[in-house]
Amino acid sequence: PSGAGGLGGDALAMASVGAHMLPVVTGAYARDTAEIFDHFPFDEEAVAEQTRAILEDVEVQLIKVGFVSTPEIDSYFDAFRELLLPQATLLVGNHSTLWRWLLPDWSGDRPPSARDIAKAAGEFGVPYTLVTGIMLPDQHIDNVLASPQSVLASEKYERLEAVFSGAGDTLSAALAALLASGTDLVAATGEALSYMDRCLDAGFRPGMGHVIPDRLFWAQDEDEELDDDIPEIGDAADFGLPPHDTRH
Repeated sequence: PSGAGGLGGDALAMASVGAHMLPVVTGAYARDTAEIFDHFPFDEEAVAEQTRAILEDVEVQLIKVGFVSTPEIDSYFDAFRELLLPQATLLVGNHSTLWRWLLPDWSGDRPPSARDIAKAAGEFGVPYTLVTGIMLPDQHIDNVLASPQSVLASEKYERLEAVFSGAGDTLSAALAALLASGTDLVAATGEALSYMDRCLDAGFRPGMGHVIPDRLFWAQDEDEELDDDIPEIGDAADFGLPPHDTRH
């Protein structure tokens, strides 16, 4: 309900880069812009029926999977690792989260690199991993696309002094949409990261909590002054609306 992430955020990001989203609801959050209070998962039949209905009707180019379970995190990670990773083409996640999940026993003198994490994901069948939020000493953040064999792309951005909610959702949704449209993986990664950076730069705080990315930053008029050609509000005929008793 906050609009920070989930299907609401995905819809804006995917539409912004030209894809049509076909949402399958797996659960609902009770949350505001600062924190999550509860989560209500849908039962398996409800999820399966939604999915079956749309797959029998529309040719789907790509499936993006977000949070699809209950809040019992330990069992969730086990299920995700065993059931979803072997079917995934691309895993997108924050460096610290992927480190804790895929390399819990890491004992190196340095934090695992993006390629170390990609190797760990590769053991479960994932060919590509995008590791985000790698902290650098110069107030920048690195985002690295890697396979178990090599680093494919790296994009650094200046760290913004704000607490955001929905940054990762924005990136993964835009990237999924670009891949679904046929964009090459490396090019899509660069475009999605640039889009996320612009969304964060234009972020806003609608409530008392965190800053939310503005996924429609590109639709804002850079000139704050109104265009003289815009018709005056009040004459409904200017908008070409059909006759209706409840016209506003």
